[in-house]
Amino acid sequence: MYACPFNCIIGMSADGLSNGFLYRNASNMHILQRCESSEDDEKKLKRREKNRVAAQRSRKKQTQKADELHEEFECLEQENSLLRKEVQTLREEQRRLTEALKAHEPLCPIIHCAMSLVSSPRSEVITSCLPR
Repeated sequence: MYACPFNCIIGMSADGLSNGFLYRNASNMHILQRCESSEDDEKKLKRREKNRVAAQRSRKKQTQKADELHEEFECLEQENSLLRKEVQTLREEQRRLTEALKAHEPLCPIIHCAMSLVSSPRSEVITSCLPR
């Protein structure tokens, strides 16, 4: 072991845990953290850099996923809007056709002829009176 002028002893610590610096101050002994080698520092730096790059990659992936979901949402919103317009158009067409049929019924000789002959439901009367 080597003793320095500052009362440090280099070598095995008193508890035998690791190499380090011991400092004697009166009757107390404190273990000071030993300086890490440049090799350990390099490993830590490499690990931190690797972790930083992985975190960046993960954040970028999350952002891309969120962007894709947003685009899909917008497309579905547009499709939904178009379908709603189509439903409205079809309802309007159904309403117009129903009104046209109601307006035609009093004038239709086929329906009047069949109604006077048969007392069955209206749809059957209409289909039985139509020419084949």
